Amino acid sequence: MKLLAQLIFVLGLLGAPLFANGADLAVLRNGFSIRHERREVVGSVTRLYLDAGRDGYVDVPTIEIDRFEKDLAAPAAGKMPDSSQPMNEVINAVSSRHHLDPDLINSVIHAESGFNPSAVSSKGAQGLMQLMPQTASRLGVVNSFDPGDNLEGGTRYLRELLERYNFDLIKALAAYNAGPQRVEQYHGVPPYYETQAYVAGIIRDFNRKKLAERKAAAVKTASYHKGPTRRAPTVKRAALPDTAQQVSR
Repeated sequence: MKLLAQLIFVLGLLGAPLFANGADLAVLRNGFSIRHERREVVGSVTRLYLDAGRDGYVDVPTIEIDRFEKDLAAPAAGKMPDSSQPMNEVINAVSSRHHLDPDLINSVIHAESGFNPSAVSSKGAQGLMQLMPQTASRLGVVNSFDPGDNLEGGTRYLRELLERYNFDLIKALAAYNAGPQRVEQYHGVPPYYETQAYVAGIIRDFNRKKLAERKAAAVKTASYHKGPTRRAPTVKRAALPDTAQQVSR
């Protein structure tokens, strides 16, 4: 399953300074990004400090970091999505705010509720991203059946889980489904068929989207380099004399 978690695109590793000032993004080779205030190299890992202090940090293997870039899209605090927007626009806006791939959020929504904002599970999870009432309350979600409110809370929760598990997508998805306590109890995906199928289904759907995007990009690039297709000129053949027709038979 680890192999399934790898994204389709892998970029070359770029150099970066030892320390960074201000909000930066560490773009990982698996496509995720980690917003941090500063960083330092500690042996084979790069320690990313998530705030101005020294307590909140995450250690990432340096080889897994693709590049660093300035965080130019930091949103205004507390800004909620406009639920009157088309669903894809809301998903894109929320995903951008939390630095997650919108295709991943789409795959989670597909697995959780099938894009039904009124969905309620047998355990009481609600809305598009199936938030439990206590989780929704902790995340500040006022109405779990409001698509924008639910997406904001669910995406933020998934981001929290990714940071908690050092951006191990499989563990984060397993925790989203079964709870962090189960992931920690079993040191990974718990031995529940529902959770294992849930994680595998999202990874498969997400990778399918990435493969389709890569294929479409390759076709577009090939068409650009090939240029417009030109028809070969039509050549009319002159009628052969009788003697030549006899020889050709």
